Amino acid sequence: MVLVHRREHFNAAHRLFNPNWTKEKNEEIFGVCANEYYHGHNFELIVSVAGTPDKETGFVIDMKKLGLLVKEHITSKCDHKNLNIEVEMFKDKIPSCEVMVMEFWHILAPKIPEIAMAKDARLHTIRLYETNNNFVEYFG
Repeated sequence: MVLVHRREHFNAAHRLFNPNWTKEKNEEIFGVCANEYYHGHNFELIVSVAGTPDKETGFVIDMKKLGLLVKEHITSKCDHKNLNIEVEMFKDKIPSCEVMVMEFWHILAPKIPEIAMAKDARLHTIRLYETNNNFVEYFG
């Protein structure tokens, strides 16, 4: 098995806030991330696909096609947006990095085999960096 990784970037604002809690409890749990005026990040997204390279092409997946897939379904919808307000996949959800990678997975996982070269290609991991020091990974 070979892992192929594609890195993309997007900038977005969000607010971590549970509407069922008081302002005080939200601030206690989420700190400055509960700011009622939101806050932003320069997100780095890494999508990893696993598979056995195709004998005719040597590819698990064409990285350019993988990049286009991620741009079409994720970054074009999130880039320079307020995730809480403008992005449909986060309606009625707290857009934490953990929730974000899970939503991205549900969108991308079924589409990977459609564009892959390897017959056994599958989405392996989604990694999302919120800052240089903070990131999450999801393996489905």
